[in-house]
Amino acid sequence: MFTALKSRIRNWFMRPRAPESGVIVLVQRRVYILPTRHGILFTIVLLMMLLGAINYGLSLGFVLTFLLAAMAFNGMLYTFRNLVRLHVTAGRAPAVFAGGSARFTVNLTNTGEQARHAIGLSRERRGGGDALYTDVPPKTTVPISVAVSAKQRGKLRPGRLTLFTRYPLGLYNAWSIVQPDMHCIVYPRPAPAGQPLPAAESAHGIGASHGLGQEDFAGLRPYHLGDPPRHIAWKAAARGQGLHSKQFTGQASSEIWLAWDQLPPRMETEEKLSRLTRWVLDADALHLNYGLRLPGAVVPMASGDAHRERCLEALALHDLPDDAHDAPDAR
Repeated sequence: MFTALKSRIRNWFMRPRAPESGVIVLVQRRVYILPTRHGILFTIVLLMMLLGAINYGLSLGFVLTFLLAAMAFNGMLYTFRNLVRLHVTAGRAPAVFAGGSARFTVNLTNTGEQARHAIGLSRERRGGGDALYTDVPPKTTVPISVAVSAKQRGKLRPGRLTLFTRYPLGLYNAWSIVQPDMHCIVYPRPAPAGQPLPAAESAHGIGASHGLGQEDFAGLRPYHLGDPPRHIAWKAAARGQGLHSKQFTGQASSEIWLAWDQLPPRMETEEKLSRLTRWVLDADALHLNYGLRLPGAVVPMASGDAHRERCLEALALHDLPDDAHDAPDAR
C-alpha cells in the first residue's frame, strides 16, 4: 500500500508524462516552490535571532528578525510570480549527427506587464547543471535552448524539461516541468573521410558521366529535382517543351547512385549507414547529382542542400519505427 501511494505521489509530481502540443501555460498548479539551501540556512539564522531576542529581551532584535522574516515571505511570493503564467511553445531543433549534441529551443512568452528575470531551462528536475538563463520582458517572446546528447540515429525528443527561477533573493526555487512536442533528426555518424565514391552512373541506370561544368554549353537534359534554377532552360519551358536543365562542358561532374547493394554484405547495418552517410557528404561537397537507394526506399537523383538533407534523413530513419525516442533522463 505504501509503495502504491509513493508511486502515485511521484507520478503526480512528474506530470506531464506525454509530449504536449501547442501552447503550454504555466498555471499555478504546475508551478512548485521549495526553499533552497540558502533559504534553509536563512531560516535557521532567523530562528537563532528570535531565540536570542527572546532570551535577552532585545526589542531591536525582534524588529530586525520580523523585518527579515517579512522580506523572506515577500521573496517567496515574487519567486512564484516570476514563473507562473508564462507561455511555453516548442521551437526549432536542428538535425545533428550521432555522437553530437542536439540543441532544442523553446519560446517563452510573457503576456503580462511585469518583466520576468533569470528564468532558467534545464534537464535537471529542479534546475542546475546544464542550465541556461534568460530574462523575458513584458509582452515579449524570448527563445531559450538546452543541449541534449544525441547518442544514436533516428528521431530524438528532449524528454522532460524544467523551467525554474530563484529570483529575486535566491532563498526559494520555483520550477515547472514541461515536455513540448518536438524532436530533431539524428543522422548516422559518418565514416572517416577518404572512402571512394561508387562508379559514375546516369539517372537512367546507364553507366556514364556527364560534363556539368560552367564554361561551354553542351546541350539539354531532363530536369532533376534539386538542379540549380540558373541551369533551367526557361525559354524551352515557355515554349511548352517541359523543364530541362542546361549542361556545360569544362568541369567533370558525374551522376552517381549511392546504393545499399554496393556495400559488402558482411558489413553491419550501422556500418553501411555510416558509409552511405560519408558518400552523401562527399557527393554533395563535389556538387554531384546523386541518388540514394536503400532497402524499401529510393531518393531520386538530385543535388543541393535540400536533397542532401532528404538523403541524410532517409539514412537516419532507415528500418526504425515512426515514434521518436526520448533522450535519456538526466535526473
